[in-house]
Amino acid sequence: MRRAINHAALGRLVSELRRDGYCILHGAAPAPVHALAKDLEPVFAETPFCQGDFYGRRTKRFGSLLRRSRHMADLVLDPLVLPAVEVILGTGCERIQLNLTQAIEIHPGEVRQFPHRDQDMWRGADGSQEYLVNVLWPLTPFTRDNGATEIYPGSHGVSGMAKEDTGPPIYAECEPGAAICFLGSTAHGAGANISENVRRGVLVSYSLGWLKPYENLWLAYPPHVARDFPPGLAALAGYAQHRPNLGNYEGQCPSILLQGDPPGPVGAVDALRPDQADAVADFAAGQRNAQ
Repeated sequence: MRRAINHAALGRLVSELRRDGYCILHGAAPAPVHALAKDLEPVFAETPFCQGDFYGRRTKRFGSLLRRSRHMADLVLDPLVLPAVEVILGTGCERIQLNLTQAIEIHPGEVRQFPHRDQDMWRGADGSQEYLVNVLWPLTPFTRDNGATEIYPGSHGVSGMAKEDTGPPIYAECEPGAAICFLGSTAHGAGANISENVRRGVLVSYSLGWLKPYENLWLAYPPHVARDFPPGLAALAGYAQHRPNLGNYEGQCPSILLQGDPPGPVGAVDALRPDQADAVADFAAGQRNAQ
């Protein structure tokens, strides 16, 4: 069950995201972040460096964080951030989904990441509709020297994406427990790590529910894993249909798999938007009356 929404704080966060393309919430969730950092420590140690100039040759990344630590759910379901994402993305979909959860560790000697917009992975429209919202939760202090994310204010949306020059970036410097929120149309990139320390954080990305997500959710969280999730988290992790009929299993909502494997074939069930359901029902009634 979700905690009560702070509507004033929610309004400020949504307004700032729409105006600037980003917002840093200081002290948003310190307790789960510190516990999560401890759980992920051995995974960081075992994970090899990435290959490729985009991911970073002195950077480590791994996903599937909801099955690596129970504390990750607290960040995904944050009672301020999640409603803000639903407001931002809700104009373009019936329900949102997880796009990815990813842990990132930037080592000394890493260079600046190529500035980019995450929504470009879908080659979508020019910013008239946001496709995703990112939330970066630092596990260590983020400083300009250790690779704090560089964000380009005002580079989002139709007008921002039309600019030839995005202007200088800001450095998302903050402490563990903060939440760095930015839109999918906002240009950004990891900074260079010229310090002697690693920079660690976890990224939670939410997208429109009808898009193909960056992370294959059903492989990251197969039914035997997702059965332990609360319903809202399981839905974000792919165990919900997006009307009309998208993401179904045998014509039904994939949440049926959370109850155990079906004993036999299951029958398909319409999952249509109300306008579609009305149109289909009227047409079918006319066809039956004509017989």
